[in-house]
Amino acid sequence: MKMVPEFLLDYNSSCMASVFACIFLTCSYVASLYVWRSPKNRDHPSTIKKRFFSVFCMMLLAPFITRNFLSEESSSKGTFFEHMGLRMSGLITATFAPLFLTSVLFLGPLCMQYFSGLLKLYAEPMYWLHNWQDLVWIRNHIMAPLSEEWVFRACMMPLLMECLQPFMAIFTGPLLFGIAHFHHMLEQMKSGYDVRSALFVSFFKISAFQFSYTSIFGAYSSYLFLRTGHFVAPLLAHIFCNHMGFPNFSGVLCFPPIERAIIIFSFVLGLVLWCVLLVPITNPDLYDNKIYRDVNFQINLFT
Repeated sequence: MKMVPEFLLDYNSSCMASVFACIFLTCSYVASLYVWRSPKNRDHPSTIKKRFFSVFCMMLLAPFITRNFLSEESSSKGTFFEHMGLRMSGLITATFAPLFLTSVLFLGPLCMQYFSGLLKLYAEPMYWLHNWQDLVWIRNHIMAPLSEEWVFRACMMPLLMECLQPFMAIFTGPLLFGIAHFHHMLEQMKSGYDVRSALFVSFFKISAFQFSYTSIFGAYSSYLFLRTGHFVAPLLAHIFCNHMGFPNFSGVLCFPPIERAIIIFSFVLGLVLWCVLLVPITNPDLYDNKIYRDVNFQINLFT
């Protein structure tokens, strides 16, 4: 009987431990949203404040999980903070370049906002003042992106890279990220649906679509994290995407013919430019990305 080399056993056990750590982080993140028993809905101020506290505690716990399961080999490539995308080198580029790339993808929706006059609203100080007083807005635009990117990218991606190829890691993390959003079924049950109805409404009407959308975005966000080696890159992209929301394609029909044609052209142009610019704008050399430089070469083979 052939014996399995000891180093392979160590590798497999380390790999399984990293994967289970990621699953634990996913379950813990979702559980932190429901640790409080409250009859109020998810948009009630008291519910939001309690969840802010729970998620903040989860954000404090997650790095310790990552640090505990990060191998010595990975640790030798850079500091723990560098693995999590927390570094100064290349920070300015990581702040603006990926955000510009993401806005190019939303060229169509931005064009719609221009014709509808919504873009002018962003120049109004009262618009931002009102939003900063709205807990739902803060949750959707600040706390949710910050906590999700921290847990699912900064803390989870270094663990997934322990044993998965870059292509698999980019899509495995977002799979867990998408699964985490199935908790909306519980929100439906709280709203008065029975289990059967909640499952139908949440899975077929809400969560199935949300799972697909969040998983695709999660893959893009993970790609930005590995390519730039910066936490801020996927964070700002996430905030921007949450602000824009899913493109309202049916809304294009509400515009006059000439504007409609320009908007449709902008949708196509934005997608084409995004595909063309994706690799050069996320070139690791632009961000002094040393931790994932070799990894990013492998990722390029899939792009």
